[in-house]
Amino acid sequence: MNFINIKAIARKEFYHLIRDYRSLFMAFLMPLLLILLFGYALSLDVDNVSVVVVDHDRSPLTRDILSKLNASEYFHITGYPSDVSSAALYLDRGSATIAIVFPPKFSEKIKSGNDSPLQIIMDGADPNYATISRGYIESFIENYNSALLNDFLHRTGMERLSIPVNGQVRIWFNEELESSNFIIPGIIAIIIMIVGVILTSLVMAREYENGTMETIKSLPIKAEELILGKAIPYYFIAFTSVLVSVFMGQVLFGVVIKGSFFLMLIASTVYIMVALAMGLFISVAVKSQLVANQIAILTSYLPALMLSDFVFPIENMPFVLRRISYIVPARYFIDILNGLYLRNIGFTYLWEDYLILMLMFLVFFIFTFKRLKKEGL
Repeated sequence: MNFINIKAIARKEFYHLIRDYRSLFMAFLMPLLLILLFGYALSLDVDNVSVVVVDHDRSPLTRDILSKLNASEYFHITGYPSDVSSAALYLDRGSATIAIVFPPKFSEKIKSGNDSPLQIIMDGADPNYATISRGYIESFIENYNSALLNDFLHRTGMERLSIPVNGQVRIWFNEELESSNFIIPGIIAIIIMIVGVILTSLVMAREYENGTMETIKSLPIKAEELILGKAIPYYFIAFTSVLVSVFMGQVLFGVVIKGSFFLMLIASTVYIMVALAMGLFISVAVKSQLVANQIAILTSYLPALMLSDFVFPIENMPFVLRRISYIVPARYFIDILNGLYLRNIGFTYLWEDYLILMLMFLVFFIFTFKRLKKEGL
């Protein structure tokens, strides 16, 4: 292997990147936009649920319930329509997620010791949001019922009830339950796929379309030298994007890596190598920039976003998709990042993910190497 040839090919590719503003935009500005959009726009946290109230009772009891509900960080009362039909309009327009209807004589029935129905209407268009909101409102009503019952027992001279089972919940790894703590690491995997696979998928295809591949074949260079020379510039761009993502995640969102920063850099390097090898293989196999770009998006960016346990849990996917996810490199890289960012675990627990990524790199590199050898390099 001649390192002078590798250096010459890498320098030529660097010059092309500098002159091609579209590639530079994809390499540097796109990651910044993704961090800002995903970090601020993509949030799985459910809070400040909008509520409208139809209060036919208008008693001190209902006012106390509503004041406590509105004081909660999870709910925000946005309107007091006069009837159920008016409340339904809020739900139809998407102005509210929950409508609460207090029937007439609601407080009188409770004070007399009878059950009093409370109607709650929810917008279930978004099942995940509705399920979490339902849990919030049910927990609020359960706590308020316990308070009313204990107050009744106290007023009648009876002993207050003690809860038989008192579960003490402690959150590990993501104590604040902030979605940004696992979204930011996942963005790094998406960014590397964009820079690594999509950009390098055009490298060889561009040589074929421009007719310069025949000139390259006539030069005294080997297939592995061409692969390394073409990949080196994009490696540095992808690695720079990783460092920028880590820095912005810490500055803008306060997401700090808890584990070894050195292990994160090693994992990023291996993952970048997988992405570059994958992009070069697509470029050599397809030989068309347009088709290569489309295939790169379908085989790298979309699986990294959908099948990597980044946004959608793999356990909830159909059997076939769960099996397909095993060949998605982002799945293993995100698992490493979650282990380092959130769980503060070391190489002892993550070595399998490192090994699988290395095997994926070797597979794509060998496929690309044999394809170029078949082309006459």
